[in-house]
Amino acid sequence: MLLNPEYIIRVQKANIYQQQKPVLRDVSFDVKKGEFVYLVGRTGSGKSSLLKTLYADLALHEGQVEVAGYALHRINKQEIPFLRRKIGIIFQDFQLFYDRNVAENLFFVMKATGWTDRQKMKSRVSEVLSKVGLDGIGIKMPHQLSGGEQQRVVIARALINDPWVLFADEPTGNLDPEVSEEILALFLKLNRFGTAVFMATHDKHLLEKYPARTLVCQHEQVISKDFSDEQI
Repeated sequence: MLLNPEYIIRVQKANIYQQQKPVLRDVSFDVKKGEFVYLVGRTGSGKSSLLKTLYADLALHEGQVEVAGYALHRINKQEIPFLRRKIGIIFQDFQLFYDRNVAENLFFVMKATGWTDRQKMKSRVSEVLSKVGLDGIGIKMPHQLSGGEQQRVVIARALINDPWVLFADEPTGNLDPEVSEEILALFLKLNRFGTAVFMATHDKHLLEKYPARTLVCQHEQVISKDFSDEQI
């Protein structure tokens, strides 16, 4: 399988493992640059394991996977930080540092990914916070923010390095329906500006209201399917 500039993700005949146990078998799909794709399935169906494999948190042992120009089936540990600079990762449980303010949370990621110029760092923090609708919030502590605002900070953090693709693992799982729609609207806005989004979710309401290409994890497989299927 050759690296293809048209695609941000290419998966071919991959077996996905969690703790040495196969959870998905013979997985093959592509995601084009700038595409929005939902990943759905019941709890335990392999959604998170697939996502973790795609951002190289879980090793790929069988099959071929390419993400943002990196071949994960032959990537080495030294290359993983460079892969991570081309992708953004958004979690359900925020994973913010609660002993430092919003700006310091973002600075931490910037330092870890090679930023050194303090003035450029400050400018980029202001830029990404504005992009997610949180102008002037950098001095606040995470506990002073609502759940929706904290998730926006997480999205801002994921945007720091202008990623090619955002991987979102149940990003609205801890939010009420109204805030969930606001967060999804933000993802759709970012997608319209060219960032690919690969989002795992169990929220059928969002899929029905904002339909997009959908991949389903079920019976140890990943298939394209109507999001209204009762098995999802």
